[in-house]
Amino acid sequence: MAHSSRDTAAGAGWGNSQLGTYKRLMPDRVEKLSWLDPRTLWPARNGVLASWFGDPTGRTRSRWVEQRVAAGAPADAVIRRGDADRFSFMVIGDTGEGDDPQYAVVPGFLKAGRGTDFAVIASDVIYPVGSTGDYGTKFFRPYRDYPAALYAIPGNHDWYEGLQGFMRVFCGAPPLAPEARPRPLTRAWFRSLLWHSPGPTDEQRLAAAQALRPEPAQQAVQPGPYWAIDAGPVRIVGIDTGLLGTIDAEQGRWLREVSRGERPKILVTGSPLYVDGEHRPCAVEGGGTVDEIVRDPAHRYVAAIGGDIHNYQRYPVRLPDGRTLQYIVAGGGGAFMHATHTVPRVGVGGVTEEEFRCYPLRGDSLAFYSGLYGRRLRMPRFFTLTEAEATAVIAERLGIPPTRSQTEPVRVTRRIRLVASLLGAGRRPDRSSRFRLPVRKTYTQLFSPGSATYSPPFFKSFLRLDVTPSSVHVRCHSATGTLDHEIDPPVEDEVTIPLS
Repeated sequence: MAHSSRDTAAGAGWGNSQLGTYKRLMPDRVEKLSWLDPRTLWPARNGVLASWFGDPTGRTRSRWVEQRVAAGAPADAVIRRGDADRFSFMVIGDTGEGDDPQYAVVPGFLKAGRGTDFAVIASDVIYPVGSTGDYGTKFFRPYRDYPAALYAIPGNHDWYEGLQGFMRVFCGAPPLAPEARPRPLTRAWFRSLLWHSPGPTDEQRLAAAQALRPEPAQQAVQPGPYWAIDAGPVRIVGIDTGLLGTIDAEQGRWLREVSRGERPKILVTGSPLYVDGEHRPCAVEGGGTVDEIVRDPAHRYVAAIGGDIHNYQRYPVRLPDGRTLQYIVAGGGGAFMHATHTVPRVGVGGVTEEEFRCYPLRGDSLAFYSGLYGRRLRMPRFFTLTEAEATAVIAERLGIPPTRSQTEPVRVTRRIRLVASLLGAGRRPDRSSRFRLPVRKTYTQLFSPGSATYSPPFFKSFLRLDVTPSSVHVRCHSATGTLDHEIDPPVEDEVTIPLS
């Protein structure tokens, strides 16, 4: 088994110059997505407009569901598969940037995914705005060799064109009929003045893209943007959290209904319920939260897996009734890497720092971002930290032993401490820093690695889940873009969840 980042620096991809084969999978011309480019940001404006003038996704989602039920989709939105009591599936989140980091995941994903029965994409299938025309290079091409069905739940980026591309590809749905213009001077009217809407679909281009996954076993038509899959002994419940990370009342009623029964359940959501050391229970319109539904012992949830945040995190939360629910963040499937070094010393939901897991490790995240800032600001000698320096200063700030043992002791200097503070490195709750950026993700928005990094290590990740009648075994595999990790994808974390 390959060394992971918890074992050695080489296991994290540092110092490995042997590039993987993933570039052979890529198209000749790749549009490099930059979140600094106004041409990227302007079409993605609908999230801001929804927060200012009201979120229309609940109404639009209801229209999509009505259309699919009228076309013959099951009214309960349950996909009933014929899988045996022992089966396996993959989960990969926030995939579709269409550049090196996404394609670097594919060889390891295919290797670790051998023998699995299907896969689920958890959030943000297509960046930047979910356009139908982008599915060729950002969905069909990278996963053309995955031999089984691919299901998906949408993320906020898939909603930036009203979910039109997502519904066409995953549900076979034609566009919705246009709605009447809102009354002048209402909030909806002001929103409509700047609202980004999809253009017409290039049918020939879409047909050519769909031909990349032509086999019957690869086909999957899901009933809508939210669904449940009955597979073997478990029910997998996928919810759509729309533009703003909430669910509407209609979907909330469905979620409560589909969560009933003795069958063990796994939630897949576009908005993780525990992330970055915080509890984010996800509001349901009309009252209650998604996490209240998940925690209800009558519903028998054993795990909640969320995308949206582009890394891996796991929080084993012990509930008052004695159960342990595994809350997992699984958004490292291709989009730029969100930092983990900003996560403070964990103490949320009864989860201790010793129980918390993340990938990339905080030290690797800090080293990655320090190099990125050094290049962007043309100050490499000041900003760039080695992985050993970054690991040492993270251990100092959090008051924990180094996650990865070092071959030689590292002296933590004032420069190292200052760089860690400037880049928002987490601390113990009883400490603060006058240098820390006021908004934890400011730098990831200004200097997204997706707009600057096209060489390993990429620090991507995906999950394999092996289900038996008595347990679910979850493995988090890493993908760095190096050849050895393509051949043998390292296991960064694993946990066995009992179903009894």
